[in-house]
Amino acid sequence: MISMSSVGPGHGVRYLFRGVMVGDGHRRAGTPLLAAQDEAGVPPGVWKGGGLAALGLAAGDVVSQRQAELLLGEGRHPDADRIERELLAQGKSPAQARRATVLGRPIEHNRSPKTDKAKERTPWLAFDLVFRPPPTAHLAWALMDDEHRRVLELCQDTARDKTLAWLEESVAQIRWKAGGKQRARVRDGLVVAVFRHYESRAAESKPLLHDHAVVSIRARRPHDGKWGNVSADSLMAHIVAADTLYLLYFMEEVSARLGWSWEPREVTPGRRPVMEIAGIDRRLIGWQSTRRQQIEDALPVLTARYEEKQGHAPGERASYVLACQAADQTRSPKRTELLSLTELRKQWRVSAIRAFGACTVYRLAERARAAAAAVWARVRPVVDTVLAAVDVVAVVYVMRGAFKRHHLLAEARRHLSYVQRGRPHQPGLDEQIVQTVIDDYTRPAGKRMMTADLRALYPRDTEDQAVLRPLTRNRTAPPYERARLAADALKLRAQAVRRADRLGSRPRPHPVAVPTASRPHPRPLRTGRKAGRLLDQETGVDTVEQTRRTLEAVAAALQDGIRERAVTHGPRPRPAPATAQPPHTQQPGQHTPGRNPTGGVR
Repeated sequence: MISMSSVGPGHGVRYLFRGVMVGDGHRRAGTPLLAAQDEAGVPPGVWKGGGLAALGLAAGDVVSQRQAELLLGEGRHPDADRIERELLAQGKSPAQARRATVLGRPIEHNRSPKTDKAKERTPWLAFDLVFRPPPTAHLAWALMDDEHRRVLELCQDTARDKTLAWLEESVAQIRWKAGGKQRARVRDGLVVAVFRHYESRAAESKPLLHDHAVVSIRARRPHDGKWGNVSADSLMAHIVAADTLYLLYFMEEVSARLGWSWEPREVTPGRRPVMEIAGIDRRLIGWQSTRRQQIEDALPVLTARYEEKQGHAPGERASYVLACQAADQTRSPKRTELLSLTELRKQWRVSAIRAFGACTVYRLAERARAAAAAVWARVRPVVDTVLAAVDVVAVVYVMRGAFKRHHLLAEARRHLSYVQRGRPHQPGLDEQIVQTVIDDYTRPAGKRMMTADLRALYPRDTEDQAVLRPLTRNRTAPPYERARLAADALKLRAQAVRRADRLGSRPRPHPVAVPTASRPHPRPLRTGRKAGRLLDQETGVDTVEQTRRTLEAVAAALQDGIRERAVTHGPRPRPAPATAQPPHTQQPGQHTPGRNPTGGVR
């Protein structure tokens, strides 16, 4: 998963330099950065992102102490010292030399008493994005051999870098003018410092492979190349979509490189399941997740207070806020003992073997491969775009009511991770599912919002829309449980309609074009009695459909009559051989097959 927090002047910068950059260990005052990282047993940070070239940096370069202080701590050029020396040698004043090294607006401007109220807030200098793979991946990385450890770290690197690339190409925006009214895509990309950690911050060390990607807020405008600030709200709005994309990439990398598969695991009844590596003993998750247990113990108290104050159970957003509060309340001080990764892995193995036995620990890879073979044989990675779109819109509609595109994108990626189980997905398939939802199953619901178009989901029987009412209004069941019930009901409905159309297809008097593929523009908001179906010039669809049903009923009645008469009169007699009778004659009591004595059709 991915979590996001801000880095500002003061406490935020101190936490970055004393904790994040040295593996959440304890950095003594005056200790150089590389020495502190070496003592903590974590690798040095490296630079990432497409915006490095504008600063004279390259991807993979080591993050030095001074570079981090200037760029992430002051919002200045990472090579500001050299630039200042050159400008001072040219006769510039110290103030002019310093101003030339500032990227965008100086942070001192926001603290000036002359600024208006809109700019008196504490400025942000960076965003801290934490990339954490699923718990079973932590276990496999910590307890297996070095070869599996290196492969899993490579999977983490690839999934993280691909997600960061999507953020800077499709999400990141730079803002300028009052209130950030003008926005556009960043010119080059983002500037990111990545720091790898190996353990959790619990008092008893537990494996937790994760990366801190510290994204600088400074970026260049596309039209003039000047430096400005990255929009924080655009990143925060798409953080869940980035989280699901990161998980999708990580699953695919693990399955491609190690041959393992994935399966859903329900952590909290009625809530979204999480994807875990198939075959990993789930008892180990409880051994590894001591921090999670501390949060779960504190969460019921906060939930009870919320229900008492608000009068109802917390929704998805409120539950996330309560979980963050529980995490802050149970946060323990960091461990002061420094151990290398090799020492930590030996310690973790001894602890796991003592708790569950050597057979459980040393056969993890073998059991993961056996479980993967069973999953591959049972689950077919078939993605039906139409059914996937119905599933996505149903879940998001029940969970949120009104939603935006990034909500659909996050749910589409969850759907792909569940269906594919680690197999690679077609590039752009998530966007294709979202576009199908927007084009075929949504309608506007206010400014920049949309909601599900129930008439499009039920194109023939509008009375059946009532199936969603108890699911959307029932507050006793968890939201995700109601969402899954609605999605399953709508998918069965779509499959039934598709099957009926396939089995009952007949030649029609004239071609009738009913749009089934995605339209290039979103469905407009329609009001009125007959707004359930959008027809352009073909207005006789209902008439043709009713005629087809009538003809089928008449044909069925004729067939039933023929069967009844056959049972009543018995089998028809065979005609006599041609040699036994002269031409154009027949025996008394016989008649031509297919004709009755009066000449009618039998």
